[in-house]
Amino acid sequence: MNIVFMGTPAFAVPSLEALIAEGYNVVGVVTQPDRPQGRKKVLTPTPVKEAALRHGLPVLQPHRMRAPEAVEELAALRPDLIVTAAYGQILPKAVLDLPKYGCLNVHGSLLPAYRGGAPIQRSIINGEKETGVTLMYMAEGLDTGDMIEKVVVPIEDEDNSGTMFEKLSLAGAKLLMEQLPLILNGTAKRVPQNDEEASYASNLSREDERIDWTASSLDIFNRVRGLVPFSGAFTLWNDEVFKIWSVAKPTMAGSASATGVVPGTILELSEQGIEVKTGDGSVWLTRVQPAGKKAMEAAEFIRGGVMKKGTVLS
Repeated sequence: MNIVFMGTPAFAVPSLEALIAEGYNVVGVVTQPDRPQGRKKVLTPTPVKEAALRHGLPVLQPHRMRAPEAVEELAALRPDLIVTAAYGQILPKAVLDLPKYGCLNVHGSLLPAYRGGAPIQRSIINGEKETGVTLMYMAEGLDTGDMIEKVVVPIEDEDNSGTMFEKLSLAGAKLLMEQLPLILNGTAKRVPQNDEEASYASNLSREDERIDWTASSLDIFNRVRGLVPFSGAFTLWNDEVFKIWSVAKPTMAGSASATGVVPGTILELSEQGIEVKTGDGSVWLTRVQPAGKKAMEAAEFIRGGVMKKGTVLS
């Protein structure tokens, strides 16, 4: 049986590695094209491509999976089953109809909640206490296909998007290996999604990264950790981008001394970090990155003496 794997980021790699380790016949891998990375814009392969090349697997990198030539290339691999995990493109009907056993997707949420491209980040930003992975059959809609099985994974206070990507990627690979024999012998469940219960996790924009200091302390805490370790959150200090990479979990609503102070005002600078007024109290910034500098602990930044109490972050 020929399996084609489609995926792009590190989230997808454990599923590919599990298929190979269990002896399934992976005949090819489809991933996004190499992209420029870093300040020097070095053309960099995707994590899935790197994993595929380590195993000597042929790699396809179409710019548009809907293009007829891309479908032809894929069809030439004669897939009996296609497995996807965070591939990054919606598959056309011509691809969905190719394999005998259909197209499976390892999706990083408990469907039908958080359909779309950023389910893990959005779950954390929204303050969810748990998320998970859904193994599903793919359909023409956006994550609308029938569900096979789910696994629930708690979101701890110490988690950020990076830790949850790792946890869910491993949970997804395990779920795929558990269910694949049932799928191939025709005994796996097939549960339609309830569209009335659906929610969507659109890809993150620049505005999602901007901190609104009038929001609650808990909302700001969740937003920051939902953006780490990828883009990070930001505010403006001296009219320049000031990135925030870590915020201590709020333990109380704030002190009476901050009453009447404009949200975004710096209340305290200490070894604990930078205390900033929020909509319902304050938060402590513990890891920051001034414009043109590397990320650093807030206490180290404060020792430079360039930030002053009373300054308002915009």
